[in-house]
Amino acid sequence: MRLWGRTLRFQVADDELRMLTDTGKPTILVFWHNRLFIAAEGYRRFRAPRPTYCLISASRDGAWLAAFMSLNGMHAVRGSSSRRGREALRELEARLREGNDAGITPDGPRGPAYSFKSGAPMLATRTGTRVLLLNAVFSSAWRMRSWDGFYLPRPFSSVTVRAAIVEPEEMEEDLAVRTRMWKERLLTMGEEIAEPSSG
Repeated sequence: MRLWGRTLRFQVADDELRMLTDTGKPTILVFWHNRLFIAAEGYRRFRAPRPTYCLISASRDGAWLAAFMSLNGMHAVRGSSSRRGREALRELEARLREGNDAGITPDGPRGPAYSFKSGAPMLATRTGTRVLLLNAVFSSAWRMRSWDGFYLPRPFSSVTVRAAIVEPEEMEEDLAVRTRMWKERLLTMGEEIAEPSSG
């Protein structure tokens, strides 16, 4: 999988590249669950070796993903909305206060696809941390028959990375409004705008 990732050609606009590579302060990284395949390669190219802790399901299915992230230099915090959710958010909060980054898929671990749970907005509120919304568009990819329509980019294809920073002072105070705005923004940064959104 590492060799596969290294064949991909990443394309990033200059202003978005500056956002991706700005590791000067703690950041909450937010991206859709079906982009997880490129998360490790994106980390290696743009944000390593900055410590990053990713929220990963505490279920048995999440074990392989935690191991994969670990092999690529990232750390796992195990928990989800259905199991160990509060404990996981508290641990992520502690990691951010220590000066590290946190990674969250707002529609994980079981969807519906492109739903946006309130974990990331809540974490940003508690810690006063900026948020980096991330999306990717693939020139050529397989779509898995999973609940999220997982993207598997073909080797040697292009990946256009989209990024947007939300600073604490720019965040809408109302949690529900903030959650809806971030979801809409993340959708328009990719190709999901042309797809029916679930939830």
